[in-house]
Amino acid sequence: MNRDAMDVLVIGGGMITHDQILPSLYHLQRRGRLGPIEVCALGSGPLRALAAAPALAEAFPGQTFEPFPSLDAPESETFPDLYRERIAAMAPRNLVVAAVPDHVHDSVIRFALEHDQHVLTVKPLVLRYEHAEVIEKMARDRGLFVGIEYHKRFDRRSLEARRQYRAGRLGEFRCGEARMIEPYYYRHSNFQNWFTRENTDPFTYVGCHYVDLVYFITGLRPVEVSVRGVEGAFPNGNVGYLWASGMVVWENGAVLNVLAGLGYPDEGPGTNDQGICLYGEGPANGTILKHDDQFRGCGYGYSDRAAGAAFRHVNPDYFRLVPWQGDGLRPIGYGYDSIEGLVDAAAAVNEAGDSLAQRQSVLDEFDRRGLVATPANSSINELVIEAARLSILADGATAVIERSPAPRVRLR
Repeated sequence: MNRDAMDVLVIGGGMITHDQILPSLYHLQRRGRLGPIEVCALGSGPLRALAAAPALAEAFPGQTFEPFPSLDAPESETFPDLYRERIAAMAPRNLVVAAVPDHVHDSVIRFALEHDQHVLTVKPLVLRYEHAEVIEKMARDRGLFVGIEYHKRFDRRSLEARRQYRAGRLGEFRCGEARMIEPYYYRHSNFQNWFTRENTDPFTYVGCHYVDLVYFITGLRPVEVSVRGVEGAFPNGNVGYLWASGMVVWENGAVLNVLAGLGYPDEGPGTNDQGICLYGEGPANGTILKHDDQFRGCGYGYSDRAAGAAFRHVNPDYFRLVPWQGDGLRPIGYGYDSIEGLVDAAAAVNEAGDSLAQRQSVLDEFDRRGLVATPANSSINELVIEAARLSILADGATAVIERSPAPRVRLR
């Protein structure tokens, strides 16, 4: 093990930790790029499921994490402040991974920064622009890296689209649509405990991927947002927005419609439905950028139903565990590339040494390049999300994003 490798504390033991974050971290650990891994959850139940996960045991034989609370803690007992104890116990400039519900990102990230830790967080960063500003300043003042896991930035087709658009070959974006419909079974998961009307909605939770992607590809900034939500009840009776339809207007007048929800058929051919289509104008012709993201031309008819259905469209480009030259399996896809890129960014800041100015210079370069998402280069997302939350709670009224004299959102 590389003794300069960062130790890692993952906060949250849910689905994204199992499916993408922990296997990515395990692979980086066995390549000597990370040290010990802790996982802290509200209770022991999710940690037991992670520790016993067959897919992780097959892919990473002999690797494990240290659980907090311990696996033998009563499942009925909760430990809401345990993550704070674990962060406070860390040596400076290691890595905290925030894999928690949207509305608690701000408190977790700030606490990690206050204790001199780099942060990798699932998207979105926070739900209010002013909170993003505070986080950006806290991180810069301490020479710490904060990265947001907008993994579509690492998709090869997104990188190709960015290059071609900025070279002028895809014209100027004028009108488009995006969709991300997650599976119906999400309603039966822990989502029903926090994905409630007052906390979040499908546009905020998954639609933000495509808002960020349009900005990542084109460099255009949003100026207006309107979102209409469709309410429904989760199995436990909690009420949330289960569907949402949003419209984002960009600074050149272009319009993007975004459809999002928790309702893709569990036995449908894809595990979700997602994609984007942007129409544009060249000097004397029309242009188009179209990505069907729910599958990549792969369809498997299985001899069993372990995948949830007998036939599935398969997306090996997002995240898969596949054979390699080492033991077990290795992760591939832009889901892994995103985690690796953010971990490498934090490590690069550490390599700049104890000089605050040198670490800040590295941070400035990440902000400038705009490939890994940072508070500075992705703050359009917080403005859009804040505007979206204003709009959806006002039954779809238009929210305006203003940038002068200071960034803010307001209902028209």
